[in-house]
Amino acid sequence: MGPRVAFAQVPDQRPLLALLAVLPGVQLDAFRQGLSELGYVERQNIDLVERSDPARPERLPALAEQLAGLKPDIMLVPVSSVALVAKRAAPNTPIVIATMADPVRLGLIADDARPGGNVTGIYVNLDGLPGKQLEIAAEVVPGATKIGFLFNAANPGMNFQRPEVEAAAARLKVKLVRADVGSPEDIDAAFQTFAAERVGIVMVGQDQMLYTQRRRIAALAAAARLPFMDGNRELAEAGGVVSYGVSTRENYHRAAWFVDRILKGTKPGDLPVELPTKLEMVINQKAAKALGIAVPQTLLIRADEVIE
Repeated sequence: MGPRVAFAQVPDQRPLLALLAVLPGVQLDAFRQGLSELGYVERQNIDLVERSDPARPERLPALAEQLAGLKPDIMLVPVSSVALVAKRAAPNTPIVIATMADPVRLGLIADDARPGGNVTGIYVNLDGLPGKQLEIAAEVVPGATKIGFLFNAANPGMNFQRPEVEAAAARLKVKLVRADVGSPEDIDAAFQTFAAERVGIVMVGQDQMLYTQRRRIAALAAAARLPFMDGNRELAEAGGVVSYGVSTRENYHRAAWFVDRILKGTKPGDLPVELPTKLEMVINQKAAKALGIAVPQTLLIRADEVIE
C-alpha cells in the first residue's frame, strides 16, 4: 500500500491533528468515534491530516518531517517507536501515543504520573502479560516441547517482551525457538525455521510491523500447518487460533480524550499516562479445527469471543 496523503488548506481557527503511521481500520475508526463523542466534527471544528507508508517504514522520518512542517496542534502516533521519530521531527508538538510501551526507558516521559514533556498516552502492555500470552500458547497445544516466538528486534519500544517470554518458557520447561525479524521480508525465513524446528505453536510478538503483516503470517502459518497466537484480536480474525491482550480499539477510543484535554489547554506533560482498561481473549475455532486442534474448554469459557 502506498502512502496516504491528505493535503488541505486548513483554516487558522480550526485545530489541526496530525496522524503519523496510524493505519486505517477498526482502531482508527474507534479514535474517530471517540472524537465524535466529544463533539469534534472533521472539517467543521477540527481537521485531520494523515501520513503513513507501511510498505516502506524507512520513509517514516520523512513523513514525520512533512507533518511537522504543517505545524499541527497535536500528533497522534500508534506506538512508542513512532513517537521517537515524531519527537525528533516536532520536539515541541504535543504527542499522544495510543498504544505505548516502555516510554520511560526510551526517554519519552519522565514517569507515568507526571510525563513532564510533550508526550503522553495509554499503555499497551501490563507487567506479566507477555508471559501470560506464552502460557496460553502452551495451553492451546498441551504437551508442546517447543514454542516459536516471532519477534521484531528492530522495534526498541517492544523489547520488554523478550525477557518476560523467555522467563515464562523457562518456568514452563519448554524450548523457546526465537526468530528475530526486522522487516516483512524476514518473515518467510522465520516460518521456515519454525517448521524445521517442529514447534508446536508460534507466538507472534506485539509489534506494529507484524500487525500489518498479519495476513501474510496467517498464510505462512497455514502452509506450514502451524497454529499461532498473538496479543491483538485482528490476528485471531486473520487466522490465529487465539489472541489475548489489550483491546487496542479501546486504547484508540480513549486517545481521543487525551486530544480533547490538550486542545482545551492541558499540557501533555501534566496528563498522567494511563493503563489500558480492557483485556480480551478471542478464539478462532474455525482456524483451530482446520489444524485439528481441540481448544481446551478452560480457554473457551474464558473467551470474550469465539469465531466459529
